[in-house]
Amino acid sequence: MNSAVIENPSPEICANKIFEISGTKLDPEIAADLWQQILQHKWLMSEKLGRDVGLRTACIDFLENMDQAVREYMDYKRRDILVEMGAQRISREIWDTISDSQPPKQLVHRRIILPLIEEGLSQKHGVTPPKTIVFFGPPGTGKTHFVKAIAGVLSWWYIEILPSMLMVDGIERIGANLHNVMEKARNLEDAVIFVDEFEEIAGSRDAATRIDKSITNEFLKQVPLLKNQGNKVLFVCATNYIRQLDAALLRPGRFDCIIPVGALDEDGRRTILEQYLSKLNTENVDLNLVVKMTSRYTPADIEYLFQQVAQFAFEQEHFSKQDYRVTTDTFIQILPSIRPSLSDEIIEEFQKDSITYSRT
Repeated sequence: MNSAVIENPSPEICANKIFEISGTKLDPEIAADLWQQILQHKWLMSEKLGRDVGLRTACIDFLENMDQAVREYMDYKRRDILVEMGAQRISREIWDTISDSQPPKQLVHRRIILPLIEEGLSQKHGVTPPKTIVFFGPPGTGKTHFVKAIAGVLSWWYIEILPSMLMVDGIERIGANLHNVMEKARNLEDAVIFVDEFEEIAGSRDAATRIDKSITNEFLKQVPLLKNQGNKVLFVCATNYIRQLDAALLRPGRFDCIIPVGALDEDGRRTILEQYLSKLNTENVDLNLVVKMTSRYTPADIEYLFQQVAQFAFEQEHFSKQDYRVTTDTFIQILPSIRPSLSDEIIEEFQKDSITYSRT
């Protein structure tokens, strides 16, 4: 029998070919699994050497260095997936921009980050770090910021699954594309996979269209698969409207933690304000007053406030041709034009949802 490559050979043919090439006798079912890995190893060796490597050479090298060969191929495959999915490195400093008093920083640190960092201690005490997480809360409260901060403090890759990834082939293919994306995610290591506005693609099936139901059904299949994979991957979803998620997704067994992210307290606003003030040309800003004036402001509101203040300062100096410094009066002048996103009604609804849905 010659050693030409045959597409989808039977287990018996795989066993015969491996014996013919290397003299190693294997059970046909085992040989069939190894045969695909041998072909992958041949391709990778050819890529690395810049020339076609013979099947005999690849087969013998694989059988002699099997564990290393499998690791090398998976590492190479992961690099391709990371590039394809737009993986980013996030600065650890983002974690430090979140106030220790801001919900839910302490919970995230204790429940998620510590068990992953202290891996040996987790195993000693039988602690299983969460792999699937939902953040919920009003728009602009910093859910995405938290996810990026987790990736930064862990020094893991940050990957956001964007709607464009799922809709590239049209609405009818969203479910299939979701399947492919999640399959790739399961092959990664040290990665935070993030889906924002989760309710848009995993809403309740009660009154959903056929396509929407199929997408939610796909998520219901994929989340347990990701959880059961023995790799270091966090799958994190964020939603502004947790009531719109399908009830089956919120039951124990799919998401390990369901964490509310609500309004900033004074310390939380102070931390963010100090961060932005450090980037401005300032003089005599009464930080305590600004903290009080920004009650009901979300992190997104505060970011917008500082964009307006910076633009105002820029224009003042441009037209006056004199150094302009941001003062307390600048904030007093601009703040009334920026309405806070949070209201008593929104906060009350969020508090009800926190009681109903939180699972930490």
